[in-house]
Amino acid sequence: MASPGEAAVKESHVEKKKTPPARYWQESQEEVKDENEADKSKNRAGEAAQHKKTQKAKKRKQEEHQRDGKKFISGKSDPFPGPAPVPEDRIQKFKRKDKMKKSRGQTYMLKDIISRTEEASEMSQKQAARVDLLLPEDSGFLEGDEEEDTCTISQQDIADAVDITSASKYFNLNLSQFGPYRVDYTKTGRHMLLGGRRGHVACIDWQSKQLMCEINVMESVNDVKWLHSETMYAVAQKKWLYIYDSNGIELHCIRKFNDVLRMQFLPYHFLLATASATGFLQYLDVSVGKEVAAICTRTGRLDVMCQNPHNAIIHLGHHNGTVTLWSPNQKEALVKMLCHQGGVRSVAVDKTGTYMVTSGMDKKLKVYDIRAFKPLKSYFLPSGASCLSLSQRGLLSAATGDIVQVYRDVWSTPVTKPYMAHRVRGAVWGLHFCPFEDVLGVGHGGGFTSMLVPGAGEPNFDGLDANPYRSVKQRQEWEVKALMEKIQPELISLDPTQLGQVDRATFEQRHQDRVQALGFDPLAKGKFIPKHKKKGRSSAGSVEKRKKQVAHEDQRDVIRKTVENKMAIEKERKERKKTTAALSNQKSALDRFKK
Repeated sequence: MASPGEAAVKESHVEKKKTPPARYWQESQEEVKDENEADKSKNRAGEAAQHKKTQKAKKRKQEEHQRDGKKFISGKSDPFPGPAPVPEDRIQKFKRKDKMKKSRGQTYMLKDIISRTEEASEMSQKQAARVDLLLPEDSGFLEGDEEEDTCTISQQDIADAVDITSASKYFNLNLSQFGPYRVDYTKTGRHMLLGGRRGHVACIDWQSKQLMCEINVMESVNDVKWLHSETMYAVAQKKWLYIYDSNGIELHCIRKFNDVLRMQFLPYHFLLATASATGFLQYLDVSVGKEVAAICTRTGRLDVMCQNPHNAIIHLGHHNGTVTLWSPNQKEALVKMLCHQGGVRSVAVDKTGTYMVTSGMDKKLKVYDIRAFKPLKSYFLPSGASCLSLSQRGLLSAATGDIVQVYRDVWSTPVTKPYMAHRVRGAVWGLHFCPFEDVLGVGHGGGFTSMLVPGAGEPNFDGLDANPYRSVKQRQEWEVKALMEKIQPELISLDPTQLGQVDRATFEQRHQDRVQALGFDPLAKGKFIPKHKKKGRSSAGSVEKRKKQVAHEDQRDVIRKTVENKMAIEKERKERKKTTAALSNQKSALDRFKK
């Protein structure tokens, strides 16, 4: 019997005998196998590359077919190739300008720039017409039953009939201790600013009813106004003008602006316009903190003020019944209009800059067309209107004592009765429509009232200009962009379309003065002087040849102009002949006397 240790030794010897040493021919066979496997992997890579090439070729053919207008969807041609057509009337709605005529004297670079701008304008026009379908919201108005007057419907009835979100926009703030109040909303319509006559100032996120800050300046407040965003606002206090932030911290005290009664902020110019009790109209650039202009109007106390949103012109009302229009570029009034027989109490201008509404001590409400400076309508109010405000959709609110009345279409159709009416707890001191909301803010002696006025706000807003739902980051980016695109105050004029025109009379006068000073016309076409060329190309014959070529080109231009003038004259003569023939063929009452 063998021991277990010897058995294990024998088994290990047997295993060693079963695995003989490798030979040279075996190594060569293994190398051949490895080479065969490498060749197979190369063949597989080549097949994959070939498959990719075929796929690319198929895709290229499909794209070529798509360029030809045959789009393939799951192997079938598209029955409606190309972009969706846009109706012509919708394109005309967003038309900006007509195509420019390319003259012969323009360079190829200028022609290329003009063609590219025209293509971009057409593309934006079509895009705006297509996106117009995505703005289905329309403003709705309050409609009563048969033989029911809408002005008899109370605010509580409207709040009970609308949804919960809209009903929460009707509320009252009982602030009888520091009133009456002036009201202002931000450009986005999200934040509200209240300024009490006795020094109470509060800014509120009125939709969420969140109080941002509340202070008492311990002196009388004449007016409050938001600046470019909801982070800063201006307060016209008893003596000087103060700037505060949204936390109620005083940022600036501007002592150059004293005894300020009314303020208006120009958002695209970053200008704060102020009217003072001393008769001065001053402009403050809030982006750099610099006074742009100080104009002495010489018309006494200025307590009636508004702005034209279309051209940034300031309208001032005076005690002698006149309304004057002002720009920071001139020391004199651009326009003076006699609007009322008594003093002017309030002025308002619509957002298009077309109509102006005024109220005076003669108890009349007048509507003017600013384009022609002519009165369109005149209405008599028994007690007159102390405050006026126009909404984005053209509704007019007028305050008479403690009653607020809202009118529709005051400039298009004769108005016999108000659209809505509401009584507040005290005499009205401030009116302001909230942008993008059917809400009218009323500041009075008993505090503040937020009224529901259906059809007052613009339903579709431009998110790049004024977005009510923007975040803090979006507001910061918008502020940087607005500062970069700030319009200079020198561009404020009565007619903004004149900025793209050339004053021919002034240019000709300057040209004549320059000719007299120099003794020759610098813009006149000089005699052609050939440029000297090298390598024998400036010989006498080649120079004369170039001179003749230029002379022939000038002669061609002259001939072309004379031919065009002759053709125009001939066309006018033929049209005149046709009109005279048509008139001669018409029978008159005197033809019966002809023999």
